[in-house]
Amino acid sequence: MAEKNLISRKDKFKARAVAPAVGASAGGVSPPPPPKPEADEVEASRAPLMDHLLELRDRLVRILWVVGVLFLAGWYVTEFVLAYLLQPLSDAAHRAGRPLDETIETVTTAPMEMIFVKLKMSFLLAIAVGFPFIAYQIYAFVAPGLYKNERAAILPYLFLMPLLFFAGGALVYQYVLPTFMDLSFSQEFTTAGAKVVYLPKVKEYYELSISLLTAFGFAFQLPIVMSLLARAGVVRPSGLRKGRKFALVVIVFAAMFMTPPDPFSWVLLSVPLFLLYESGILAAMLIERGRNRREAEEARKEAEEEKRDVAAEEARRRAAAQAGPPPGSVPAGE
Repeated sequence: MAEKNLISRKDKFKARAVAPAVGASAGGVSPPPPPKPEADEVEASRAPLMDHLLELRDRLVRILWVVGVLFLAGWYVTEFVLAYLLQPLSDAAHRAGRPLDETIETVTTAPMEMIFVKLKMSFLLAIAVGFPFIAYQIYAFVAPGLYKNERAAILPYLFLMPLLFFAGGALVYQYVLPTFMDLSFSQEFTTAGAKVVYLPKVKEYYELSISLLTAFGFAFQLPIVMSLLARAGVVRPSGLRKGRKFALVVIVFAAMFMTPPDPFSWVLLSVPLFLLYESGILAAMLIERGRNRREAEEARKEAEEEKRDVAAEEARRRAAAQAGPPPGSVPAGE
């Protein structure tokens, strides 16, 4: 009988010792379950290679359809665009002394020359007008492989690129092309028995205009390229500032390849490019400043989160200590 009483007493002590631990785990002081790890958004967008190839095919077909339709539509407005491009030539001729009521003539010297000029202009118009759609298709194809912050960082550049291209073309039309024509007409002279007159060929004039418009339009994308490289961490503002001398040499050589073969056009393109390089440095500085600010904010949040975790752990320890067996109780097994 005494042994049965001793066993029952031990069982009561065991139950009394286990009860606080169970209550602590069932009460509000128990640690919350660990949060489920968030699924990586890039991994979530992973797809088989064949799906990517099919999507690429579909987007290329869309681009070709849009460019083809715009090419056909551009054929009917090329004459208007070419006439608009002839305006700097006409203005330069009048500034050179031609009568204002005189029609400036340009000549063609090869069969079907104007047809090929119109075809080339129609294709360039299709690319220029369809560029937003083309850029969006490229962006939509690569966007699933980017994180949300990367997509938000790249999207504004899709709107800036056409604006910068237009700015480069406007600079050519308003200043560069008229300067070229003024220099060309300024070489006319008259002697006792001869007269040298500048008679432009339409194909050469249009090729000059198109090459200048294209060169300046693409050259004005330099700040975009520098900003993307700075955002990716490839370049830093300090390195860009130190590399000004090397950048100037590269800019001059790039201008030599992108413009007609004359030193004057090299200078006309090199000067804006160098100014754009400086604007790229400024953009890189702003990007680095924003990155440093975000990193400091993230470090502050991590420090606060660590403090909260330490405080929560200390609170759990105190709660567990308070929920322990009462003083003077007999440990289990004795």
